[in-house]
Amino acid sequence: MTTADVHEARDPEQPGRLLATERDALIPLLRARPDADFALPTEACPGWTVRDVLAHCSAALTRVVESRYEEGVFSPESNDRDIAERAAWTNAQVVDELERGMSEAGPLIAKAGGVLDMIALGEWVHAGDVREVLGEPGAYAGAGLPDALALLARITREKGQVPLHADLDDRDEPLRLGDVSGERPPARFIGDAATLVRLYAGRPVRGTSYELAGVEAEELNIFG
Repeated sequence: MTTADVHEARDPEQPGRLLATERDALIPLLRARPDADFALPTEACPGWTVRDVLAHCSAALTRVVESRYEEGVFSPESNDRDIAERAAWTNAQVVDELERGMSEAGPLIAKAGGVLDMIALGEWVHAGDVREVLGEPGAYAGAGLPDALALLARITREKGQVPLHADLDDRDEPLRLGDVSGERPPARFIGDAATLVRLYAGRPVRGTSYELAGVEAEELNIFG
């Protein structure tokens, strides 16, 4: 992947491709885990268990599939209601809904013109949250990483965030994120791609070596 690759026009199939890639890896993993693992607390989402994260993800995708966007949708209060509505479901039912959403939401996100692309990226990040709790490899990495980085670069550019030049240990070409107009000197990041994702997603970063200059980590968080 070259620097130019991630600054091309929107690829409408990219969010759905990211969801499908993660579905193929995550769903079999979840089906193989005991029920006790679904009750584990998540560090990335304080107050939520693994099941809560999955219920939130499945509900969000179902809303996309069913075009249900009432006032306040995707707010913390709306998210809590979605989780509560699934309280009586089995873990298998939550996983089933998640699989359906990851399979069916892509075309609808593609047709939305970009306004829903961040949902796909958020689902992928939450999959990383779950992987980390379960001690599985590939948290904030894995086969979907190239599409996730491309989405991240475009979303941060569209948001006009602080420009950042990332030299990634595990990628041949540098990645440019944020406002690339040249009006502000870019901040610099040196480290691995998963750590870069953690910073932009506001996730804890521990046990990894990286350099960040010209911007505070808190300024990078795209999820607020």
